[in-house]
Amino acid sequence: MGNLSLRTTGDARYQSMQRLMAVDHSTRAERFARGKSLRRVCPRNSHAKWKPPSGRPHPLRLVAQADKGRIPALLPLRHARMALSPFTFYRGSALNMAADLASTPSTGVRVQCGGDCHLVNFRGFATPERQVIFAINDLDETLPAPWEWDLKRLAASIVIASRENGLSEGVAKDAVATCASSYREHMAEFSEMNPLDQWYFTIDTDMVVSSIKHSATRRRTMKRIEKARARNVAEEFFPRIAHARGDAPVIKARPPTIVHWEGHSPGELHPAMKAAFALYRDSVTQATQVVLDRYEIRDAAIKVVGVGSVGTACWVLLLTDHEGHALVLQVKEARASVLEAYAGRSVFPNHGKRVVAGHWLMQPASDIFLGWTVDDRGRHYYVRQLRDVKIKFDVENFGKAAMRIFADWCGHSLALSHARSGDSAVIRGYLGGGDRFDRALATFAVAYADQNEKDYTELKRAIHAGKIKVA
Repeated sequence: MGNLSLRTTGDARYQSMQRLMAVDHSTRAERFARGKSLRRVCPRNSHAKWKPPSGRPHPLRLVAQADKGRIPALLPLRHARMALSPFTFYRGSALNMAADLASTPSTGVRVQCGGDCHLVNFRGFATPERQVIFAINDLDETLPAPWEWDLKRLAASIVIASRENGLSEGVAKDAVATCASSYREHMAEFSEMNPLDQWYFTIDTDMVVSSIKHSATRRRTMKRIEKARARNVAEEFFPRIAHARGDAPVIKARPPTIVHWEGHSPGELHPAMKAAFALYRDSVTQATQVVLDRYEIRDAAIKVVGVGSVGTACWVLLLTDHEGHALVLQVKEARASVLEAYAGRSVFPNHGKRVVAGHWLMQPASDIFLGWTVDDRGRHYYVRQLRDVKIKFDVENFGKAAMRIFADWCGHSLALSHARSGDSAVIRGYLGGGDRFDRALATFAVAYADQNEKDYTELKRAIHAGKIKVA
C-alpha cells in the first residue's frame, strides 16, 4: 500500500467520477414524470415512519465497531466528547444512523451523499477567488447513496439541536419543515437550469444574509463575514499553534490533543511523513504544486479534531516559505465511509481520493490544496488547508429565529449539492409542489431524535457502569 500509485491514465481529478451515478439523457419532462411515478412505490408520507428494525444492533455495538482501527489512547477522549450531550452523541455516531437509514423507505434515486449531514457540518468558507460561500464542509463519509439519507440525518440534527437549546417541539418541527421546503423549492429551481448554470451556481453570503429579516441580526452577520474575509487565517493561526525552536518554528505540543510522533522531537520529520507528502503533492494540480514548492515542511503533529474524527490519525503540517510566511495543512485519515455496508463500496481504491471527489462534486468551490495520500502502514488520508476563512455558526446557542433561518440555508445548500451529482428533475417530480414530504420529514425527525436520546442513555449507563472508559 505504501507504493500505491495515485495516478494511472488521464486526469486524476476526474478519472472514475463518471461512474459515480448513471446519467439519464431523456427529457426533463420524462424524468419529472419518472420521479412522480415513484410516489406509488414509495409514498411521500411513508418517510414519516421510524420504527427500529427487527434485529437492530445494540447502539454501543456500533459505537465499538466505529472505534476499530482508531488510536486506542484517544478512545476515552472520543467517548467523553460523545457523552457530553445527545447532540454530541449524534455527531459521533454516524455509523448508527447509517444502519438505521438503510431500513427506511427510499426512492432508490442516488446522489453524491455527504454521509454525515448534520447542522455543524454546514458553514461559510472562502473559494480560491476569496468569495465567501455557504456549503457543506466536512465530507469524510461521502458516498453515492439515496438522497433521502442526507436529508433525514440533517432533519434529525435540527430537532436534537433544538431540544438542546431549550426550544419547543413545535419550533423544532417548524425548522425541519422549513429545511425540507427549502430543499424541495430550490431543487425545483435547479431542475430548470441547464447543466453549466447549475454547476456554476453558488450560495454566496449576500444571498444568505438577504434572507435575514431582522436588521440588527443581518448587520451582525455581515460584520462577522467581512471580518472573516479580511483575515489571513494562516498568519493569525500561526502564533497560536507554533513557537520558535532555534531558527525554525515548530508546533506547540498540547497533550492529549496535539502531540508529536512518538520518539521524535518537534521539528524532526519521520521519513514516512516525507514520503506521504510527496505522494500528496502528486495528487494536486501542477499549478498547486508550484505553490507548494515555495514552502518547506517545518513540523508535523497529531491534532485531535471534532467528535466523529477523534481517534483517527489526523495530522497538522506546518510549512513556511523562505521569509517565514505560514501555510498550515490538515491531513485527515480517510476510512471506509459509514455508508459502504448499505450503499456499496467506493469506486476509488484510496478513501482519501473518495473524500476529495466528494468535495469536488458536492461543493461549488473547493480548496486548491485538496489532495490525497497513503502512509507506509496503508492508511489513507486527504489533505486540505486548516481553517481557511471558515465561518462556523454557533448552532448550540441558536434561538427560534436563528434555527429556522439556518435550517433554510442548509436545505438550500443540500439541494444544490445533490443537484450537482444527481437528477434534480426526478427528485423534483417525486417531491412535488405541496408540503406532504415536508410534514413527513418533520415527524420522522422527532421520532428519530427520541431514538437518539435512548441510544445516548445507553452510552451514559455504560460509562457509569465502568464498561466504557472516558477521559
